[in-house]
Amino acid sequence: MTSNRRLGARELALLTLYSNCRLSMDVFEFYRKWNVTQRQIAIICGCSPATVGRWFGSPRQVPEFIYTRRLAEMDLIWELWEQIPAEIRERLCSE
Repeated sequence: MTSNRRLGARELALLTLYSNCRLSMDVFEFYRKWNVTQRQIAIICGCSPATVGRWFGSPRQVPEFIYTRRLAEMDLIWELWEQIPAEIRERLCSE
C-alpha cells in the first residue's frame, strides 16, 4: 500500500506550471495533419462521435479546452514516441 505524498515546493511549482500550460491543438489543424476519422478523434478526446461531428458542423461548435489539449497530447505522442525513454513510455501508456 502506498502512502499519500505531501506536496512540497517542487510539486506546487510544477502544479502551477501545468495549470498555466496552454498546450492545445485546433481540431481542424489536427485533422489536416493526421489522416484520422472523426471517430478516431472522438476516441482520442474521450467524447462521443456526435460531439466531434458538431465541431465540424454548421454552425460549428467550438471544442472545450480539455479536448484540444488531448489532441495536442496525441500529436506529441505520435511525433515523439520513439524519443521518450522506455520507462516514461511505460508510465504514460502501459499496455
